[in-house]
Amino acid sequence: MAQFTIKTPKKFLEVRVKIAETLPSLLGLCAGYESGEWRCEQLAGHLMEWLPEFALTERERAGIGSDNLVAMAAKAARAIYASRDIKRRGEIGEILLHAIIRQEYNSVPAISKIYFKDSENDTVKGFDAVHVVKGDSTFDLWLGESKFYKDIASAINAVVSELNDHTENKYLRSEFTAILNKIDPTWPFADELMKLIDRNRSLDEIFDSLCFPVFLTYESETISSHESVSDDFLKEIEDELVNNHSTFCKKDLPSDIVIHLLLLPLENKQKLVEAFDERLKACQIIAN
Repeated sequence: MAQFTIKTPKKFLEVRVKIAETLPSLLGLCAGYESGEWRCEQLAGHLMEWLPEFALTERERAGIGSDNLVAMAAKAARAIYASRDIKRRGEIGEILLHAIIRQEYNSVPAISKIYFKDSENDTVKGFDAVHVVKGDSTFDLWLGESKFYKDIASAINAVVSELNDHTENKYLRSEFTAILNKIDPTWPFADELMKLIDRNRSLDEIFDSLCFPVFLTYESETISSHESVSDDFLKEIEDELVNNHSTFCKKDLPSDIVIHLLLLPLENKQKLVEAFDERLKACQIIAN
């Protein structure tokens, strides 16, 4: 079988806390600082580096070359959104979820769900990421949820509600059908994934190969009250991340599923939205 190889952008986010021994696990990251300021502009630039992989199909990515690089980058940018109303867009969270599980868990994107939007500015229903992780003797389907929020309590409550809804048998069967209809048959792991979620296979068996990465952002007092990655900052951000993980774990989570909690504290959500939107709109008009 052919191997899946895509050169990903260089890592930008730094892991500050990692708890893998218990479930839900915790991976806490941050963007850090530069010249006394939270690295908002740099994070927005990093998001742009992920657009082709996030928004294009495998065939489109494979066809990118020096002759069409600009055009394909613009196409990827247009696939995200073109709305002037940027306040309620959640695509930033979905891109960050995609990037983190790709780089920290060696996942492989199964489908680009955003590619299947019916029209410009649509929001895409279903899971926010559909990836696979292949080990020496395992093949797992990762179904991600993201909440690009300002408030951690609201983010936790919203995602717990979705987790309970989205792990119901009827919802999963519907989502599996949608995934099966969108798998590119030339994708190296197409046969394995189609076999894993075949409609004739028991959900009891499929659940053994499912993981649910949950990505949450929030505006952080710790991020706002520091200007550099000092020892004091590292201690405070670790405490904050661990406390938020503890709060999440105490919620009424679905039983018997594997959940990986991914937390990214922000200084200011709106600043990141505006910085990303500025870059996105510039990229969208390059090929016009």
